[in-house]
Amino acid sequence: LRALTFPSPRAGLLLQEMTMAGLHELCFTEEKPLLRGQDTELENSDVFLSAVDTDWKEHDIETPYGLLHVVIRGSPKGNRPAILTYHDVGLNHKLCFNTFFNYEDMQEITKHFVVCHVDAPGQQAGASQFPQGYQYPSMDQLAAMLPSVVQHFGFKYMIGIGVGAGAYVLAKFALIFPDLVEGLVLMNIDPNGKGWIDWAAAKLSGLTSTLPDTVLSHLFSQEELVNNTELVQSYRQQIGSVVNQFNLQLFLNMYNSRRDLDINRPGTVPNAKTLRCPVMLVVGDNAPAEEGVVECNSKLDPTNTTFLKMADSGGLPQVTQPGKLTEAFKYFLQGMGYTLWPSLSAHAVPSASMTRLARSRTASLTSASSVDGTRPRGCTHSESTEAMGQINHTMEVSC
Repeated sequence: LRALTFPSPRAGLLLQEMTMAGLHELCFTEEKPLLRGQDTELENSDVFLSAVDTDWKEHDIETPYGLLHVVIRGSPKGNRPAILTYHDVGLNHKLCFNTFFNYEDMQEITKHFVVCHVDAPGQQAGASQFPQGYQYPSMDQLAAMLPSVVQHFGFKYMIGIGVGAGAYVLAKFALIFPDLVEGLVLMNIDPNGKGWIDWAAAKLSGLTSTLPDTVLSHLFSQEELVNNTELVQSYRQQIGSVVNQFNLQLFLNMYNSRRDLDINRPGTVPNAKTLRCPVMLVVGDNAPAEEGVVECNSKLDPTNTTFLKMADSGGLPQVTQPGKLTEAFKYFLQGMGYTLWPSLSAHAVPSASMTRLARSRTASLTSASSVDGTRPRGCTHSESTEAMGQINHTMEVSC
C-alpha cells in the first residue's frame, strides 16, 4: 500500500458560477462467500439486478446538464458524510456495485451512512435512448452535475467510491469542489487523457470489435478474458442487454476524449494542484488499469493517499474480492476518524498487511471520535505529523 495525495485542478468556468455556499468537501484480498443465497451470483444473469434491500429509492434529479438517475438508501445522519458511488463505462450502479454493497460485512458499514448510487446519464437499466445528435456531457460536465445531487439530498459532504470512468469523474469533482469531499476511494483510475495514437487505436478497434467486446477489454485484462470466462461471459450478456447500446457508445466516446487530470505531487511543480481529502487508490494485480493507477499514484501527495494493489484480483476487485475491499474500506474510514465496528471481523481476521495499514492510518490522524462524525473536519495531516515523526515518504504495504 502506498500513501499518496491527489493535486486539485482549477475549477471550470461554468462551475465557478455555481453557488456552493453551505456545502462541504466532496470530492482491497481473500475471497469470501457472498450473502447466503448469492453464491451462484455470477452464474445467474439476474444477480446484478437483484435487489437484496427493499428500501432503495430512485430519483431523477435535474442538473445543469440534464437529468441524473440516482438510487439512495437511508437519509443523512447527523454530521456523517454520504457514501456516493459512480460506476465505470459499460456498467451502471447495479452491475458495478451490487456484489460489493450486498457483501455482508460491507452492510455492517453502510448501515451507519446514507448510500447514494449515481448512474451516468442514460446508463441505468431501462433508460430511454438519447435522440440522434444528442451531445453527451463532457467529463467536466459530469462532475458538475454532482453538486445538484448533494444539494437535492442535503448532504454536507460525501465519501466517493468510483471505478474507472466514475473514479475520474469523482476526482475531477473533488478538485473543483474540495469542500464537498470527505474522502475518495478510486478504483482503476487513469489520470491521463488519450493521445492521438491511443485515440486512433480506439477508433480502429471500434470498427473491428463489437461494443460489448470493446467495453470488456476496458474492464478486464487479456488474461481474465481468456481464463475467467464465466465472469466475462456474465458481464458480456449484461452489458449487451441491460445498458442501452447507443447511450453507452456516447459515454464511452466522451470518456475516451477526456483530458489529463490537472494533478501534480506538491513540490514538484510551482502551484501544484492536489486533492486535499484522504484518497485510497485501488487496483487489482491483474488489471488493465494498473499502469494508469500507478501513474496516478506517482502524482499524489504520499501523506494522505493509500495505494492498494490487490493480489489475486483483476479488473473488477469490488466484484471478485469484496471481502478484501471491505476490510480496506473499513481501515480507510478509521483513518479519517470513524471508529470501527467489531462485528466486521466476526467472519475473518484481517491479514497482517491490513493490520499494519490500520495502525499506520490511525497514527497519521488526530484522535477519532465516533461513527457519528463529530470529529473536527479541520484535522489535516500537517496537524498530526508530530505523532508520525514527520512522515514524508511513501508507505508500501502488500495485500
